[in-house]
Amino acid sequence: MTVRTARRPRAVAPWVRTRLRAAPGAAVALAVLVAVTAFLAAALPLAVDRYGDAGLRRAMEVAGPGRTTVQLYTSHANVIVPQETREAELRRDAARGPYDRILAQAGRALPLDTDQSSYGVRTTRRLEVPDPWLSRPDGVSPQFHLVAQNGLAGHSRLRAGRLPKAPDDVTAATTAVEAAVSSDTARKLNIEVGSVLHVPGVERAPLTVRVTGVVEPRAPREAYWSTTPVLRGPHLTTRPDDPSRNRFWVGALLLPPDAGPALLGTGGVPERYWMLAPEASALHGHDLPELKSAVASLEAGPLLRRAGTAASSTLLAETSLDDVFGEYAGLRAAIGPVVAVAAFGTGTVAAVVLLMAGSLAAGRRRAELTLLRARGASLRGLTGRLLAETAVVTVPAAALGLAAARLTVPGARLPYAVAAAGAVALLACAALPLRAVAAHRAVRVHAARDDIASARPSRRRTVAELTLLALAVGAVVTLRTRGAGDGGAASGDELVSLAPVLVGVIAALVLVRLHPLPLRGLARPAARLRGVVGPLSLARAGRTPESAVLPLLALLTALTTAAFGGSVLTGVADARDRAATVAVGADARVEGLRALPSELAGKVRRAPGVREVTAVSVAYYSYPSDGRLTVPVAGVDPVGYAALTRHTGIGTFDAAELEASAAPGSGALPALASPTVADRYGTRPFPVRLDTGGSITVRIVAVRERTPVLAGQEFLLVDRSGLPGDSARPTALLVTGDRPDAGALREAAGGAARVQLRTERLAGFVDSPLQSGAERVYIAAVAAGAGYAVLALLLTLLRAAPERAALLARLRTMGLTRAQGRRLLVLESLPQALLAAAGGILTAWAAVRLLSPGIDLTTIAVSASSSPAGRAALRTDPVSLVVPALAVVALTVGISAAQAWWSGRRGSVRELRAGDAR
Repeated sequence: MTVRTARRPRAVAPWVRTRLRAAPGAAVALAVLVAVTAFLAAALPLAVDRYGDAGLRRAMEVAGPGRTTVQLYTSHANVIVPQETREAELRRDAARGPYDRILAQAGRALPLDTDQSSYGVRTTRRLEVPDPWLSRPDGVSPQFHLVAQNGLAGHSRLRAGRLPKAPDDVTAATTAVEAAVSSDTARKLNIEVGSVLHVPGVERAPLTVRVTGVVEPRAPREAYWSTTPVLRGPHLTTRPDDPSRNRFWVGALLLPPDAGPALLGTGGVPERYWMLAPEASALHGHDLPELKSAVASLEAGPLLRRAGTAASSTLLAETSLDDVFGEYAGLRAAIGPVVAVAAFGTGTVAAVVLLMAGSLAAGRRRAELTLLRARGASLRGLTGRLLAETAVVTVPAAALGLAAARLTVPGARLPYAVAAAGAVALLACAALPLRAVAAHRAVRVHAARDDIASARPSRRRTVAELTLLALAVGAVVTLRTRGAGDGGAASGDELVSLAPVLVGVIAALVLVRLHPLPLRGLARPAARLRGVVGPLSLARAGRTPESAVLPLLALLTALTTAAFGGSVLTGVADARDRAATVAVGADARVEGLRALPSELAGKVRRAPGVREVTAVSVAYYSYPSDGRLTVPVAGVDPVGYAALTRHTGIGTFDAAELEASAAPGSGALPALASPTVADRYGTRPFPVRLDTGGSITVRIVAVRERTPVLAGQEFLLVDRSGLPGDSARPTALLVTGDRPDAGALREAAGGAARVQLRTERLAGFVDSPLQSGAERVYIAAVAAGAGYAVLALLLTLLRAAPERAALLARLRTMGLTRAQGRRLLVLESLPQALLAAAGGILTAWAAVRLLSPGIDLTTIAVSASSSPAGRAALRTDPVSLVVPALAVVALTVGISAAQAWWSGRRGSVRELRAGDAR
């Protein structure tokens, strides 16, 4: 008979709960660190998506419906079509029938605004209407487009009369139709309800158009009215072949949709059309490749063929939407790598801080883990328990950070944010177990001394460091070659964004290796000093642990990112200011098409904020020598204009060179020219015929790249007193002063001139959410990187705090005063602080110099590929280099002094016991 004995239950201590209860403060601190880091990591891709979408929508808004709407139309050029067929094609049903199918096919690839999309029939040529009662500014008859577009009732409000109607039997022989006009057209062309216009016919009597209603557009800036702006209001224009430049009105008559066949009786060459207006609010920057592909397909691809099957085999497409997308893509391509520099830099610093937090926890529990290993704990079991312990804290904290980021930045893609928060959680979970495995791989009781001044790194570590150093140097050399050759940053290569990190890795490895050399060299001379603080602090500085490479890397990367960001922001601000100054030519500019009134200069001079007014006469279409090429000629007062060039820093010159009296008896006016004009005409005198009718002879005596009054690449500058007759009358006033009052200047100018202000032009350069959003993200990233750098510094000092406190307690028992203790800790921390500061300045300078050939700030500064002031290059900003480095030194000294003061308030017995226990 077998007797079973009851097994005693094994007492299993709940490891995770026990460890969290044993150190709740450390667990809470780790949770806060992970939550904040996960929030920042998840918020970055969300913010980038959000400002990218806003930038694309602003690009669409600035471009306007005239460029963004896709226009499909039938073309019958060089095709003979029977009259009955043409009449049938221009009826309402022929345009309405294919509309739904075209809209459905295109809408699957390109989001469309069905409310603002439209279809109809229109004339492709303007038709001159000779009725004498119509408005004629210079005696020329106005011209009209005849448009029969759907949806007029839903997109307008009736101001007078009624909407036009058309019978069902309209043909090319119809002699009378009804139409409506916009209120702006009615006001400017003297049209009212009941007016009758006679549109010339082709081999028949004129088409009589009776105006039955005046309408007001409900949304005049939307695609329905603004794809063809003449629908909402007329504009003045001139004929290219008219030497008198007589102006005339061009307007539109809005016919009912069923009146299309009547247009065949005119010379307007009518056609069917379909306007596809994109839905800007549904466009996303990350979908740009698909959007560009859809537009290309609509212009000349499968979508156009399908639309042609539904509408007509002669269907053509026209749009500038692909150009708008291309301009946006160029701006985003220029901004993206610059923002990525901050993202990679801050991400590296944050990762280092998480690793340092794990290392600090492993160091704090070193005795515990050593004892567990000595009692038989396996590496796998120890790693699993530490991983579970940290996962309980970090995973919920990372989830909380992700949720906070989602609430803070809604409406963007979530997968990248989840991946970023997950990476933070994974790194935070792995930091402690990996550090513990590395430290306790072998079972030992006592640890060896870990001083950089005495320890000799292992061969394995040396090989690893040399390998990493070689990879970093190779990447930097590759980046330098790419940056100098093909634009580097503009290509969006991640290698560009990693440049500060790569340079920081190189600097950290080199500086940590070189740091012991001066300490060893100073140790012996310092030992002969009379005082105890100096030699002791130097000896203490030499006992910095070898793991100092991590905090040094964090500080160097943070300093480099901050300096790079400061250089970028300073360069962008300088480029914008310079571009605004070059574009306006002064602090303000008052300019007219013709000569300005003689009393205007005095009125402008009396405006608030105005200090000086420089009068300039400009003849934009002057013909030098052979008369085949035009060159703008500006007549200036040499003394006043020279002072203006010195104020603006644009094309400075000596006033004596330009004065008419500088060449007595030669008959030629001294002239300042652009390089292009100087190369073309040389230094010999040559005649110039001004567009005002006079003629002068000039001789080029000076060459400048730019001049304030003329922003082009070709110009001539002469003394205004040497110009004949009316040519000397000023056409522009260049104003300098301390923020001239815009309202006062415009009131003084009245309707005689146009006023431009440098401050307004400067503000106009920052109108893209892509620019402003990228700047905000960069500033936030740099600020976060600075915060993590401070945290890395605190963790470094916190790791040594117990041992320092015990040291001060021992030294106080031997007679060390509190003041000497403060000096000891401050002097001990200075070598590391100075090392980080000097290394940070050097690393930041190297990173900026490395990236400068490949980064063009022009697009970021002015939202265009070119600037009036030329290319905006990246340059080092001394303030951004020095100030963060000095802040590191000051913070280190302050923390050390605070620690010494706090240690002095506590009893020596407690610190000695704590130190002995450690």
